[in-house]
Parts: sequence; C-alpha cells; structure tokens
Amino acid sequence: MTPGNLSSNWYLINNVSELDSPSIALYKDRLLFNIHKMKAMVGDDVSRLMPHVKTNKMPKVIALMISNGITRFKASTIAEAEMAAQEGAHEVLIAHQLVGPKVDRFVSLIEHYPNTVFSTLTDNIASAQRLNVVALNNKLRIEIFIDINNGMDRSGIEMGAGLDELLLEVNNLKNLYFRGLHVYDGHLRNSDFQKRKEEIEHGLKNVNALYAQLKKKDPNRQLICGGTPSFTAHLLEESRICSPGTCLFWDWGYGDKLGEQEFKYAALLITRVISKPKKGIITLDLGHKGIAAENPIQNRVRILNLSDYELLSQSEEHGVFKVKEWDKIKVGDVFYGVPYHICPTINLYDEAAVIENGNKVDTWQITARKRKINI
Repeated sequence: MTPGNLSSNWYLINNVSELDSPSIALYKDRLLFNIHKMKAMVGDDVSRLMPHVKTNKMPKVIALMISNGITRFKASTIAEAEMAAQEGAHEVLIAHQLVGPKVDRFVSLIEHYPNTVFSTLTDNIASAQRLNVVALNNKLRIEIFIDINNGMDRSGIEMGAGLDELLLEVNNLKNLYFRGLHVYDGHLRNSDFQKRKEEIEHGLKNVNALYAQLKKKDPNRQLICGGTPSFTAHLLEESRICSPGTCLFWDWGYGDKLGEQEFKYAALLITRVISKPKKGIITLDLGHKGIAAENPIQNRVRILNLSDYELLSQSEEHGVFKVKEWDKIKVGDVFYGVPYHICPTINLYDEAAVIENGNKVDTWQITARKRKINI
C-alpha cells in the first residue's frame, strides 16, 4: 500500500528501502523539538532537569542534550551511567539501589570517570552501611539520595520512624555524602491533569515537610521528583528537580494519557508485510521481539499509514493483523508504527536510523542497551 503525500505524512522516508525491518527510525528534528520543549517547560533553567536516559540509551542523544545545556542525568543501569559519563555528563544519578557486584562497579565508575559526579539511591540502613564500608576501603566519599516510597510501592522507604532512623544513620556515616531525597510517583497517571496534580501533591505532602526541615539544616539539599507523567506538575514547584525521560521520543501510551504535554513522536518502528496468509489477514515482521509486549495485545503499536486494522496476535517475529483493505496491500509494503511503550522497545535494538528532511542520513548506536559497556 502506498501511503499518502509527504506534506501531510511527516513520517515518510524517501529512502526507506535502505532501512531493514523491523527497525527504529529516529526523526532528528522532532527529537530536537522535544529537547527544546522540555527546556522551555522549566523556563530554560536546565539545573532543574535531570532527564532519565533509560528511554534513549544513545550516546548521540546524550550529546545532543549536553550541547543544549542539559548536563545532569538519571540512569537505571551502570551501563547507562557509563555511557552518559563518556559523553561528558557533569552528573549522573543511578536511580536504582545497588546490590551485589554493582557496588564495586559503581566504585569503578567513580574512579574511571573523575569528571562526572556519580550518586546513587539507598532506602535502608544495611545498604547505606555497605556503601559506607566500600567507600572507606576505597578512600572515597559516595554521594547518595534517600529513595522515598510515597505510594508506588516499588522501591524506597515509607515516611515514618524507619526513615528517621535511616536519616540519622546516613548522617553518621562519614564516607557518605547525603545529597537529598528522591521520589518517584510513576503510578499517578490520571489523564485529567488537575486530578493528577492533586494526587501528586497529596502524595508529597509529608515529603515536602521533611524536605523543608532538611533545607533549613543545609540549603544544598535537593529533591528529585517523578518522571514524564508527573513532569508537568513538578515543574510548577521551583524547588524540585524533574526527571522526564519518555518525552524525548514520546509514545502512544503517554501521548493519549498526558494531553497537556505537547511533545512529538520522534521514534517510530519500520515494519513490512511478510505474508498474506488468508483473506483479510496480513503478517508484519513485528513480533514481540520487535516491540515492547508487556501490555495487552491492543496496546502494542499504532500504525500511522494504515486504517481499519486490528492486531490479532504476535509471536517472536510475526505480528498478525486483521485489515479491511486487504486487496490493496502487497507483500513488502512498508508501515510506520508508534510503539505504545517506547522505552523497552528501544532496548530491543542495536541501532537507530537517523532521519532528516525525509531521508536516512546516519545510524546511531543504542549503546546502553547492553548491561555492560566497559565497567
């Protein structure tokens, strides 16, 4: 099927025959738009931005953000943190409690990349004590944020006596430097922004009181909050550092839910018809090894240049669709898809085709999809 004209279909790639499928196409102008939009939303105060690199995992994307003044980042893995440091990040927070060999790998990061300030999270006394011992043995001072659980129940420590004890212990551990608090409220995704904002602020009521106390003792204490869904709420409070990530590439899931956020789709999937096994059915080379598949079958991909279709099933390398205009579709036809969830989709690929002015002009490596780069 031949898609519509180029003027209305921004996503069409003139030399798409050069792109294998399934693959990622990254539209550079839209990526830059999203970077500039993210900055504008915090009044160009880049000190308030700590974008999460888990979405993009690409050195070239990090370099673009740095060239636009964004130099602080959040990461989930040692590899993501190392990638950011290699590109010249000034600061990287690994927002994941370090256990097992990751503690020693974290120390190696600090030693190998002295121009980057690394920090990590803790939510319990035993982990804090272990970090302190490792720091002491390596003649370091490890920078930490205390991770607070304010309702997501995925990580962090709840407000209360346990947190008070942890704060006391951390302040007594001489080889740890307590930077502040980290709160992730990714469970709050109400499509009504006002309701979402109210839920976010309700969840932070006690955290705000604690943070105010900490700031009185040390004005340098920081409060790092949220991800993309809560970005538009947290940016209204100038004391908070914001950590959006998905907004750089955007996806169908957040695009439908977060109506107040005006980001653009910057990363699409290129997929082709590989079979027409029966009337009304086509199969694309887009199985669950080609797109994030943790959501229900109806929430996997939105095809931009196809209407009246339904994704019936996926196997490893096949996506079976029911279509209305079956007779007009040929084996080999190209389709452009918006992932419902871009972050784990990017993680399935080694590289992305860079699109400028309707043409593939470059290939960028998705380096940090690896669990280990050097360290």
